[in-house]
Amino acid sequence: MKLGVFAVVFRDTPFEKLLDYLVAHGIQAVEIGCGGYVGDHHCKPVELLNDPAATQRLKEVIESHHLTISALSAHANPLHPDPEIGEAHRTYIKNGILMAEKLGVDTFVTFSGCPGGGPHDRTPNWVTCPWPPDFSQTVRWQWDEVLIPYWKDTMRFAEDHGVRVAIEMHPGFCVYAVEHVLALRDAVGSNFLGTNFDPSHLFWQGVDPVYAIRALGDAIFHFHAKDTVIDPVNTNVNGVLDTKRYDQYANRSWIFRTVGYGHGEEVWRAMVSNLRLVGYDGALSIEHEDGLMSKAEGFEKAASFLKHILIEQEAGRAFWAD
Repeated sequence: MKLGVFAVVFRDTPFEKLLDYLVAHGIQAVEIGCGGYVGDHHCKPVELLNDPAATQRLKEVIESHHLTISALSAHANPLHPDPEIGEAHRTYIKNGILMAEKLGVDTFVTFSGCPGGGPHDRTPNWVTCPWPPDFSQTVRWQWDEVLIPYWKDTMRFAEDHGVRVAIEMHPGFCVYAVEHVLALRDAVGSNFLGTNFDPSHLFWQGVDPVYAIRALGDAIFHFHAKDTVIDPVNTNVNGVLDTKRYDQYANRSWIFRTVGYGHGEEVWRAMVSNLRLVGYDGALSIEHEDGLMSKAEGFEKAASFLKHILIEQEAGRAFWAD
């Protein structure tokens, strides 16, 4: 495994200066945003896809720092029911896949998307319960008429370009839990579709990430290292469904934290060990969204925490079993 970082955390830092900083803190792999909600500050496919020399320079500056690219990411809603937004987000995904191919990166991270509640809606509709019956009808329509057809087409495109798509399980989109990843994989029939495993979005839903890792197995293509703390006072009063802004830290039922500040070392060691158990040997990509720490402190604390937990070397022969 490698220690990685989602570079959008430092989107305002010039790229080469950022790489110097990351290497100084033991980073071995970078995940680079290339469109959508995370922006394209360090990798602009619209420009680079038409400029082979600039693309080569980007590769060379990364290689000169002895780093690898763990994934390109364009977190987007390709199913957005507003035609203008939906088309733009589908373009982010298409260009991200093409950019990954150009850079020799085998993994592209995004969201599944969320359509409206019906063919005439203009805003996304994320359904969280089966009743009244309209909600169940909405979910069936979203999956059968929008989600599956789009991803069947997109996965053909991704396979043609040799790029795996890692869909991040995220509430607010159709794929937000293990069963949805597995159902979509079955529906599109592609080994090129898997997940970007981010435990921070699972913790507050009551999911044990170790069980989720074991259930997903080789469907885990990439991993975000981000934590969540659940506020016992607010949760015991209001439950975990919370629409307040993320920066209302004291009033929310849960907030994102840097690694180790939501769950302790034992939990993270178990996740790392079970990732190894299911064959994942990629990057743990630090994603900083901790409102109680600066970007630098949150990242540096996460990097220090994970260095002692990563399993880096290949396992040796089990000589004791002979």
